[in-house]
Amino acid sequence: MSVAVRVDRQPAFVLHSRAYRESSLLLDLLTRDFGRIGVVARGARGSRKGLGSLLQPFQSLVISWSGRGDLKTLTGADRAAFLPMVAGERLFSALYINEVLVRALAPQDPHAAIFDAYAALLPGLAEAADHEPLLREFELLLLRELGYGVDLRFEASGGELLEPTAFYGFDPEIGFVSQPPGIDVTHAYPGWAIVAMAAGDYADPVTRRLARRLMREALGTVIGERPLRSREYFRPARAPVSWEPESDR
Repeated sequence: MSVAVRVDRQPAFVLHSRAYRESSLLLDLLTRDFGRIGVVARGARGSRKGLGSLLQPFQSLVISWSGRGDLKTLTGADRAAFLPMVAGERLFSALYINEVLVRALAPQDPHAAIFDAYAALLPGLAEAADHEPLLREFELLLLRELGYGVDLRFEASGGELLEPTAFYGFDPEIGFVSQPPGIDVTHAYPGWAIVAMAAGDYADPVTRRLARRLMREALGTVIGERPLRSREYFRPARAPVSWEPESDR
């Protein structure tokens, strides 16, 4: 029999919220010390004034819960800090990150570095002049923390520094592999673009496009091949669609 636990005032963010029964919410939370957890917020859509509006993504919270098993019961929630509002295309990017975290993080597997990076990412998404480098930096950190880090400096098979004039294939299991001369490099990565990524330099549009492709390939190992529903937000002339994470309960 599992032991009942009670946790008080844990730093947290809501990754996803959905209606449950007549007046409650089911929440996927990212917490600093307990990782991703699921809680039910009973009555949050009903008589408990203001709680439903508080339990929304992209707000810095302190959360209390109790219970046994994988699904806990929310016992308290307060705002920890006021964060700038994420809006427009930046909101789509934030929703994308939330879906990645729900898919990538095992329940109750804490990663304080991921939590801290996420807490720093949200203000950046809202206020940075160019938010795309922040997304790539967060994705790379997420992969490192989960044991799937991408080495942007060395070739995988021989260990040599990546050459700006060479071309490389990417294998999510081992990294970048040098492509022999004379083969089709249409889908390869030019060394200069990888070197730019390593330096955090995404000024060149080609580097930006290749970095997005690289992250799709690398994250596929972690989240699986099923398409991310949040990517529908970025398709032109289409209405956004909602997404529901697969239940792990």
